[in-house]
Amino acid sequence: MLADGAVEASVSGVPAVVERAVLTAWGARLGREPRTVSAAPVGGGCISPSVRLESGSGDVAFLKWGNPDTPAGLFTAEARSLAALHAPGAVRVPEVLAVSDQGAGWLLLEWLEPGPATRATWEALGRGLAGLHATRVERYGAAADNFIGSLPQRNGWLDEWPAFWRERRLEPQLRQAYAEGHFSSADRRSFDRLLAALPDRLAGTGAEGASLLHGDLWSGNVHVTRAGTAALVDPSSYYGHREVDLAMSELFGGFDTTFYRAYAEAWPLLPGYDPVRRAVYQLYYLLAHVNLFGGGYVRASLGALARAGG
Repeated sequence: MLADGAVEASVSGVPAVVERAVLTAWGARLGREPRTVSAAPVGGGCISPSVRLESGSGDVAFLKWGNPDTPAGLFTAEARSLAALHAPGAVRVPEVLAVSDQGAGWLLLEWLEPGPATRATWEALGRGLAGLHATRVERYGAAADNFIGSLPQRNGWLDEWPAFWRERRLEPQLRQAYAEGHFSSADRRSFDRLLAALPDRLAGTGAEGASLLHGDLWSGNVHVTRAGTAALVDPSSYYGHREVDLAMSELFGGFDTTFYRAYAEAWPLLPGYDPVRRAVYQLYYLLAHVNLFGGGYVRASLGALARAGG
């Protein structure tokens, strides 16, 4: 609890230096000093701790912050991705109130009161994602790099989609996982065969162009509001083939079937997505999980490799 503008470590564990900076930035945004602020822990994040802030005037916000291991630039990159997703107006995202990469960094967002999902929630999200993907550019990548989890994600522009997926996505994760001993030499040869075959595996996708992607679209990054609207959070946005978001959404439990049906009605998928291209795209996220969390994801990665024809 912070009373009369005083700042101290709260029971939620927010570092005092973060609280001081956040209250200054939040006050500037509100146009008044939040004289009394309470902080309640919010669960769900696996990288950054977070809280719900509430002022004595009833203003609320969501805050998350870093630790000594947080890579520099992570919160600015997330804020940039949120702004990119907000711009087309196709999907709901929380508004960025303030961000800082000083020290371990922090991000202050609009608070979206949670609520239950309905069939209409998933239908609207499916159509909204198709609308987001209709925002397209001529090349693959983004103007700045960002992160997948806490791992660096390089986004330098490339003209060809198979080359982008190989050089910017699969190869960096594979090199790290192999260097850390997660795969055998035989596994590596199978991966190399897939990398060489990507122009064939991803044939035809270039005709659809480079869509604006969420970039990390799994169920934990969909926040349903009290109004029943699905908001997308924790993006790692760039321009790529639209099926990447759909493939990631099918990992770790997937979404309601209404979502996929609504998306396909708005923009049907090209032939060959299931199982080959889906596996090629899911492989990136599985390799990232190997590098983030260890060998428990090796078997799933090899399974995706086999489905992709590696």
